[in-house]
Amino acid sequence: MIEVEVKARIDSFEEMEKRLESLGAKKTKTEIQEDIYFQSPIVDFAQTDEALRIRTTDNDTFITYKGPKLNDKAKTRKEVEMSIESAEKASDIFTEIGFKPARTVRKSRRYYQFENFEISLDDVEGLPPYMEIEIALSDSDDYTEAQDEIFKLFERLGITDGFERTSYMELLETLNNEY
Repeated sequence: MIEVEVKARIDSFEEMEKRLESLGAKKTKTEIQEDIYFQSPIVDFAQTDEALRIRTTDNDTFITYKGPKLNDKAKTRKEVEMSIESAEKASDIFTEIGFKPARTVRKSRRYYQFENFEISLDDVEGLPPYMEIEIALSDSDDYTEAQDEIFKLFERLGITDGFERTSYMELLETLNNEY
């Protein structure tokens, strides 16, 4: 699967919820997420622009691999995700084969659905408010049109700047390095 995702800093969750509702977006769920990112013993994921994480939500646990970004316009990349039973056991396996936990990212996420877009309002510990809009495509689909559609939706919601191509983990790392 190819995930086409764009995130932008927003001023207010409440204002954005009003805009989403007036557009016709439907709130689908709210959940707490904890992501444990790992560093590979073989390659430097910061250099290759890849990510490996274990995500725990209110009801599920997943291992996710995210490949390098495919272009410089959006955070478009291959994503492979697998449901697992235990974050602790997966973490133990990763650690035993040489992977090291790099950072934990915690957030509260409110999901909305609008047409073929999944929209989330993200309250990430240590960061200002963000909104992500994404579309999932098959590996053979052309992602450039999807990217354009996402930016058009942001514009309809009144957002024309504050876009980020970096992950929340990278944003938190940057913040930590500034102090």
